[in-house]
Amino acid sequence: MSLENLTTEQRNHNSMHIDTMSTLEMVKTINEENERIAAAVESQNEAIARAIDIGSKRYHDGGRLIYIGAGTSGRLGVLDAVELVPTYGIKPERAVGLIAGGKGAMYLAVEGAEDDPELAAKDLKNLNLTEKDTVLGLAASGRTPYVIGGLDYAKKVGAATIAIACVKNSLIGQHAEVAIEAVTGPEVITGSTRMKAGTAQKMILNTISTGIMIRQGKVYQNVMIDVLPTNEKLVARAIRIISTVTDVSPEQAKAVLEKADKNVGLAIVMAKANLNRDQASDLLKKHQNNVSDVLKEFE
Repeated sequence: MSLENLTTEQRNHNSMHIDTMSTLEMVKTINEENERIAAAVESQNEAIARAIDIGSKRYHDGGRLIYIGAGTSGRLGVLDAVELVPTYGIKPERAVGLIAGGKGAMYLAVEGAEDDPELAAKDLKNLNLTEKDTVLGLAASGRTPYVIGGLDYAKKVGAATIAIACVKNSLIGQHAEVAIEAVTGPEVITGSTRMKAGTAQKMILNTISTGIMIRQGKVYQNVMIDVLPTNEKLVARAIRIISTVTDVSPEQAKAVLEKADKNVGLAIVMAKANLNRDQASDLLKKHQNNVSDVLKEFE
């Protein structure tokens, strides 16, 4: 499909005269369009769930989450990868964001990089892509050559492939095992896919990566238990998490966190099951670090 015929490139009739609207009318128009995003994402629930199940299995077996995209889509992938490290305590190499044109393209556009399908294959080769990995290809238009090239190389290697687009019957979807296509419609500002399409992609990535982390046992009830307490705010959050889910005082939570060397999951098991560090650690190893599974033994 040619670029001008894509949904993301059409003119939005609701914002035809946004340049002459009052500021309040402008804001209302943008927010009315934003209301359509959640429904577009919801329509892809089954595909998103499938992506989580596939990615979870690969990740559990030692694979990585690798995001590829250009422009806004690439930046959103990098953002999702980077934020998983402090949020869920994973090693940086387990989630990697690749953007067409390299790291510099995060800040300045690199002309022509997204049009080279061989570039993504080269980038993935440099990461030593394996069949254990999951590659998430992002393109609002669903047609970016960089992403298509990356997905094709990933399939050749045997990695899982997931495509995330904002148009129906996307080209990238035809090159992936799972096609997620949240059609958000024409943008308020024609072709500015950093708006509705970008928001939809961010929502989808949030759901996929969060789901995969939950399946790794990195969430107990609905709290983050592998958060890295690397600053004052995160230490306070860790203490609050331990206190809330174990019903101990904040002072007791702080003490057990220190005994657990700031490992929140370990501290929860120690406090909730009244175990010492070694006992709790052994049980976590037995249950592959899944706190919920460990605590079932004490119910």
